[in-house]
Amino acid sequence: MADSLLGPCLTKTLPLHFTKIPSSFFPTRTTTPSMAAIPSPNPNYCSRSSNSSPSPSQPSLLVFSGGTAFNGVVEELKSFTNRVAHVLPVSDDGGSTAEIVRVLGGPAVGDIRSRCLRLSDQSTCEALAVRSLLGHRLPFDPREAKLEWYDIVEGAHVLWKDVSKPYRETIRAFLVYFQNQILQRSDESFCFSNGSIGNFFFAGARIFFQSLDAAIFLFSRVSDIPSESLILPVISTNDRLTLGCELWDGTIIRGQNEISHPTKGSLEPINKARSLVPGLPSRIKRVFYMSSEGQNLLHEVFPAANPAVLEQLNNVDCIVYAMGSLFTSVCPSLVLIGVGEIISSRSCPKVLLLNGTHDRETSGFSASCFATAITDALNRTYGDHKNSLKNLPSQYVNTLLVPKDGEIPVDIQRLAAQGIFDVITVNSIHDQKVGIMFDPESLIEALADVIGRYRSKNVRVA
Repeated sequence: MADSLLGPCLTKTLPLHFTKIPSSFFPTRTTTPSMAAIPSPNPNYCSRSSNSSPSPSQPSLLVFSGGTAFNGVVEELKSFTNRVAHVLPVSDDGGSTAEIVRVLGGPAVGDIRSRCLRLSDQSTCEALAVRSLLGHRLPFDPREAKLEWYDIVEGAHVLWKDVSKPYRETIRAFLVYFQNQILQRSDESFCFSNGSIGNFFFAGARIFFQSLDAAIFLFSRVSDIPSESLILPVISTNDRLTLGCELWDGTIIRGQNEISHPTKGSLEPINKARSLVPGLPSRIKRVFYMSSEGQNLLHEVFPAANPAVLEQLNNVDCIVYAMGSLFTSVCPSLVLIGVGEIISSRSCPKVLLLNGTHDRETSGFSASCFATAITDALNRTYGDHKNSLKNLPSQYVNTLLVPKDGEIPVDIQRLAAQGIFDVITVNSIHDQKVGIMFDPESLIEALADVIGRYRSKNVRVA
């Protein structure tokens, strides 16, 4: 019974018109949601200001990243350009994302939700209220988390205070739909501990539309993300994806969380501090995708890259490999067929942002090791040899930005042997939890200078 698993059945306490979401409220399932499907905010209620269109002269970037490390510079990046395609993996299997995938299936949306929130509008009190709601996490205590979730989904929580009726009804309807999906899985007990309201909204939208792209569209509209800023899952799918890795000693590890920062339980808070994470028995050779129940190389699968990602790669002014978890945040987007082919063919800045500290995945790495790992991923060196490439590191990386006083040794001679000569040191800051990291303003200034130099050179040549 749903009551015994989740407490009093939610549909008994919701207003009647929410016990079953009216089909007229949504666009039809067979089409992508139209702009008209998203309600416009009340102009007299703490109105949300639309983001102004970016200047055509703004450069366009594509950034390969995960959902954490690059978030710290997203605000500063907005001051330089809004024309950014954020390419994110959909294989995260930790925290509340893991619980959603366990019970409801589908791709992981945690990294996408995290980036959407960073890009969301903050110019009005309603925009801030929507951001606070979708960025809210429930308590760790399972019972307290469930009770707070009921308050939110019933519309009684203080987080709804500054959200106008059109936005309240839109967001709440998808939260109710998410809850109804859980109740229909009466054989699975869903744990709301540390759950992300944004993840729940995302999951409800994805399941309703049966489309990850449509869910991203909805979230982007509700959060008022600049229209020129694209959030692109590297694989557009409605299925669960599992990341695997092969170590040099032959060990196979299943699951992004197990590779990067293993925890004792799926809902345990993730702590990436190196002192708390045991080292790997051997360095990582490669990452790859596995079937959801797979345990070894025999279960490797080869999903197709999102066509929208390939289209953006063909047209952007600059390609960026962001700092963060190299093998579990960046490389999952690089190993797909078509990605290496396009990047190697482009004549544009291809910028690697070097980490400021080592982590479990890159212990003992130098700067050239990062370049080698990216090259191997894009070449698919250790995968199916029929689909491997033999491009040089310099065809994928031509500029390296390094945080000042970082831990990673910058081996200039080896980088030069790889054909990477443009190495730039950028001011850094020290974070007590993370260690050395880029100063956001200095990083964006350096990136702007790299793009500017390239543009100037091309103009002179022309």
